[in-house]
Amino acid sequence: MASGKFILISLCSVLLLSQLIVPAHSWSCCLSYTKRQLPCKRLLAYSLQTINQNCDINAVIFHMTNGRFVCADPLSSQTRRGMQCVDQRQQQEAKIMA
Repeated sequence: MASGKFILISLCSVLLLSQLIVPAHSWSCCLSYTKRQLPCKRLLAYSLQTINQNCDINAVIFHMTNGRFVCADPLSSQTRRGMQCVDQRQQQEAKIMA
């Protein structure tokens, strides 16, 4: 009887932990887009988030000079300008380093 209680408690613990771990992953996903215009000089880099990565929306994640991350709509012309700005700066830096 004691081993039955142990198995039941273990199973409940595993279920509880699995419920806590899954939502923790969604904290690293963008849930909405910024409406602010992002100044080119404050953009360091960007990364792409896709729905295939268990996130709810596609997004461009801008890495800012202040250490923050800002989520932007990948279909927005403002977002594409920000990405071009970062790409051009990285190309210029690569030429200087070569």
